[in-house]
Amino acid sequence: MFSAFVNSFKITELRSRILFTAGVIVICRLAANIPCPGIDPVALKEYFTQFGPSTAEGMFMGMFDLFSGGALQQFAIATLGIMPYISASIIMQLLIPVVPSLEKLIREGDVGRQRINQYTRYLTILICLIQGAMAAMAMINPGRIGLPNPATPLVLNPGTGFIIMSIIILTCGTMVLMWLGERITERGIGNGVSIIITIGIVDRMPSAIAGLYELVQSGGAIAGTRFRLVHLLILFLVFALVTAATVLLTQGQRRIPIQMARRIVGNKMKGGSTYMPLKVNFSGVMPIIFAGAIMIVPDMVCRWVPFLRDFSYYFQYGTVSYMIIYGMLILVFSYFWVANQFNPIQISENLKKEGGFIPGIRPGQPTAEFLDNTMTRITLAGAIFLSLLAIFPMLLFESFKIPNAIAAFFGGTSLLIIVGVVLDTLSQMESHLVMRNYEGFLKRGRVRGRRN
Repeated sequence: MFSAFVNSFKITELRSRILFTAGVIVICRLAANIPCPGIDPVALKEYFTQFGPSTAEGMFMGMFDLFSGGALQQFAIATLGIMPYISASIIMQLLIPVVPSLEKLIREGDVGRQRINQYTRYLTILICLIQGAMAAMAMINPGRIGLPNPATPLVLNPGTGFIIMSIIILTCGTMVLMWLGERITERGIGNGVSIIITIGIVDRMPSAIAGLYELVQSGGAIAGTRFRLVHLLILFLVFALVTAATVLLTQGQRRIPIQMARRIVGNKMKGGSTYMPLKVNFSGVMPIIFAGAIMIVPDMVCRWVPFLRDFSYYFQYGTVSYMIIYGMLILVFSYFWVANQFNPIQISENLKKEGGFIPGIRPGQPTAEFLDNTMTRITLAGAIFLSLLAIFPMLLFESFKIPNAIAAFFGGTSLLIIVGVVLDTLSQMESHLVMRNYEGFLKRGRVRGRRN
């Protein structure tokens, strides 16, 4: 594996792609650490320290800050991060099966996809304008979004001028990040947008390691006992097992055998036996993101409405009721995503047109029903596994008193994104190595990206 990394820099094209990606990452991290004009950074830092990770406010800030790479805590020019673009992409993907004109565009090939990408950019700008205005007004008066007001004003000169200036800066920051992500995809290594998100998550890892070191040095309490070296070794072992399980979940697939009709194209014979891979975790990290965003709302609403305050306990982070509801939402959104993105009828029609069939299954409607039933069973297994993976950091935090900054890397959104992006990046690097007769990262087999 180490020789593969060394060989990566021996290939001129691959070396230039790696260095280009590294340069763009540096620019993105600079954008996440340059505060917007008019903000008092000292007062803002003191204000964020009062939110605990187990509160509704802390969960809201933590999820938003996850995709901004820590820029929210400084109200940097990249505070909105790449999340508006991701939201716009998700909305467009959900609209394509519903809106006939968009579905027609996607069938037109590259031209149609370019039009949809353009619509996605326009929608990104609209989302940025709305979120930028909300963020600017929240800095002036956090009470507008249900947060406690700070003791010291966060904005030096509040007013309409600050709001307009912040909207422009934050919107431009997101659009620049989106453009840089596209440049990474085109001239760098891997999916640019995913890499930008991953770097923001990995940026938290040094502080998590420092917190773990302080826990060892101070001998803090964990599960009612003093934290010792043996507990540290157990944590490393658990982290390795959870990471391995995440890789299995990301890479797991059911291979459906396909028999294609043999035909001569030019001087070559095409057709024969192949397979159709059905991903166990077809929806990726999206169900966790959707479920987490929805679980923030009930707790905050119960806190705002006086006669509902007694019900807020059931939606508080880490409670048994929260975990059950959270897991059920992940199951629901897993099936919702598959229902919108996986079309067994269209796949069956495409197979029939190309002269392919599943052995033992008649073409047409029986093939579509077989694919639908198979995907339903696979999704159930993947969704249950995904729910357990998402709940595991909460168990560490609540049951064993592992600090949330450390427990977050033992599952959930952070680990899934990191594992998926690393596999994609290694897959692209390996394709360059194998194409030039170098050994890949594995002696047997190949690293598969999420799109394979």
